[in-house]
Amino acid sequence: MPTPPPPIERPVADAVSGHWVDRWAPQRTRPYLRLARIDRPIGWWLLLLPCWWSASLAAIASGTVPNPVHLALFLVGAVAMRGAGSTYNDIADRDLDAQVERTRSRPLPSGQVRARHAALFLVAQTFVGLAVLLQFNVTAILVGIASLAPVAIYPFMKRVMSMPQLVLGLAFAWGALMGWVAVFGRLDAPAWLLYAGTIAWVVGYDTIYAVQDIEDDAIAGIRSSARTFGPRLKAAIGACYAVAAGLVALAALGAGAGPIGLLGVAGFAAHLGWQTLRLEAGNGRGALMLFRSNRDAGLILFAGLALDAALRAWMG
Repeated sequence: MPTPPPPIERPVADAVSGHWVDRWAPQRTRPYLRLARIDRPIGWWLLLLPCWWSASLAAIASGTVPNPVHLALFLVGAVAMRGAGSTYNDIADRDLDAQVERTRSRPLPSGQVRARHAALFLVAQTFVGLAVLLQFNVTAILVGIASLAPVAIYPFMKRVMSMPQLVLGLAFAWGALMGWVAVFGRLDAPAWLLYAGTIAWVVGYDTIYAVQDIEDDAIAGIRSSARTFGPRLKAAIGACYAVAAGLVALAALGAGAGPIGLLGVAGFAAHLGWQTLRLEAGNGRGALMLFRSNRDAGLILFAGLALDAALRAWMG
């Protein structure tokens, strides 16, 4: 029998257009970089930002500036663990991904990467994340290890529960605990409030993301909050975002934030409100744009909290 042709190497459907992975990365590395979502940086941004918020809240509470070493470590860790989580998710979902138009071009369902090679790549990324985690105090290390529980079960929740975004929220919001525990070696009320608010934020933005796949998810039997909310989609996302902004405000107040920090919270809330108003249930391209804009919403909040901490430390 003739040897079948190799899989066609092509970008993933919702990757950033013209990304350096597609233009400059060596051909053999591209499927692995796509498996780690390097061509879709919004994922690691959304994992990183709660870490930076939490580090800024801890700085406000301790009268210092956000620790630049911690911020850098969180950046490296977010990229590595986003890649590891995505690789694990794609291994678990490779059969489902083949049934959805937006995901069937991913490296595993398209045949660009074999499952056993993806598993080895997952281990390598996990070791990078572990190396970062070991730079923190013992309590922070234990809290970081505990984050693996929601990460491990998330890929299977879309098969058994109507809102798997809640489990995703538990995982993606974990950084809201890490910045605080890295400074104080314990978890206090502001960290827990920030964590709860971040979970609501994740449910909101991932529901927007799921708007792209409503029809294909229904065919493949994949459950999502976008399908669950149905005609109440905008109202439900607005409610999630309102809860997120309210809990983040309480966390900021609990940490001792002043007007600058609260102004950052207000800007964050305004951006979330803008997203809700702009959302159109049948517009997948627009939903992707709004989803990606959460990086800007998160940076607004980080800027307010970090500047508040810096001014307080400078004044004394």
